[in-house]
Order: sequence, then C-alpha cells, then structure tokens
Amino acid sequence: MDEVDRSILAVLEQHGRISNSELAARVGLSPSPCLRRVRQLEEAGVIRGYRALIDPAAIGRGLRVFAGVRLMRHTRADVVAFERGVTRLPEVVACHHITGNFDYLLQVEVADLPAYEDFHANQLATLHGVATVSSYVTMKTLTADTDAG
Repeated sequence: MDEVDRSILAVLEQHGRISNSELAARVGLSPSPCLRRVRQLEEAGVIRGYRALIDPAAIGRGLRVFAGVRLMRHTRADVVAFERGVTRLPEVVACHHITGNFDYLLQVEVADLPAYEDFHANQLATLHGVATVSSYVTMKTLTADTDAG
C-alpha cells in the first residue's frame, strides 16, 4: 500500500458515496487507475464495504448504553453460548470481547430508559453465563462527523 492508496482510503472514509471521477481528482489520478486501485483495495479486503450512517434517534434508538458484562465461567462452551446469544439481539449494535473488569463491552441502542430496563431484565441478564452487567448511559457522543462546538 502506498501513499495514493492511503489517500484514496482517507477520502472514502469521509465520503463513501463520492463518484470515482471526483475521487480520482482529489487523489491526483485519472479515473481508470483510480477505479483499478479501489477495486484492488476491495478485493484485498482493505475496503470491507460501504454503509450509510443512520441517526439512531430517527429509527427509535435514541438511547445508547454501554454495558460491561462479566461471565460466571470462561469455558469455551460458556463463551460460545454467550456470544451466540448476544449476537442475536438486535439492540446490540456492537459486542467487544475485552480485557479488564469486564469480559465484554456491548453497545446497546434502544428507544429510551424504560426500553433499556426491559432489554436488560428480559434479554441481556438472561443470556447464558451472565454474572453481572454494569450499564453506562451515554449523555453525548462526539465523533469526527459531529460538531462539538
């Protein structure tokens, strides 16, 4: 991977729907070589896909909670059963296996606090092997595509 590939990736990270001709102009290539490079990056798995960033509140998921989950046991069977169950929950946007005080850190998106209470009691806490859940309600999220000012 060279500097041109890195430039292509930087532009696509910020503007995934940019046309190939505009991308080529921004990185200093003609359209054909630019398209060839993008396809090579896709085929190599460097570019894993393209997606739309959806406003969670617009689809009834205005509350984001990070949940630290600790398992009772760490046998392969317990881990597999937990992971199989947690990945089936549509409220769980991301599940990270981590080190530290928790075994997993989940990003959960639901409509509001009563919806999270229901999710926590009736789905998350009932998953195989869950010993404890510590919840952290998000007050504000700052990202590169939001204005913190």
